[in-house]
Amino acid sequence: MFIQTQNTPNPNSLKFLPGEIVSNSGSYEIKKKEESNNDLVRNILSINGVTGIFLGKDFISVNKEDNVNWEDVKHIVISLINEFYQSGKKYVIDNDINEIESNDNLAEIEKKIINILDTKIRPAVARDGGDIKFEKFNDGIVTVTLQGSCSGCPSSTMTLKQGVQNMLCHYIPEVKDVVAI
Repeated sequence: MFIQTQNTPNPNSLKFLPGEIVSNSGSYEIKKKEESNNDLVRNILSINGVTGIFLGKDFISVNKEDNVNWEDVKHIVISLINEFYQSGKKYVIDNDINEIESNDNLAEIEKKIINILDTKIRPAVARDGGDIKFEKFNDGIVTVTLQGSCSGCPSSTMTLKQGVQNMLCHYIPEVKDVVAI
């Protein structure tokens, strides 16, 4: 198996592309090995200097500390991913590990915001190894959570304001600002 790596805008995050489905049920960010029973996730999070991983549909983003060199981490992650898939496993995550959130209790404007995020913004953010999740809308302010490569990325503020905020304001005039928590 040949696993490709791809740089992200965040110098402390690297995207690993195994050429297989990684998550069959959405995206997940895990920062502590105790948060998962999955062997691959736990092994990657056990690598010295790794601060978190993000599982997308077909990629794994790994975040590391500033003082750790990618050359000290990259080959270990590739080896662990290879071992995982060569053991016959098809997916890292095959079922939903989080509770499914219902949009039934959301206001119409919140449903519109989520639709714009899901259809126009999340695919672009995923290309950079991350994700964006809607948290709330209050008094014209949309609050989101940035995950994966986007978390702690130096360019995430610019992306949030120039990309996400501009897009949401264009489609939904009630939106005045977008902030990340």
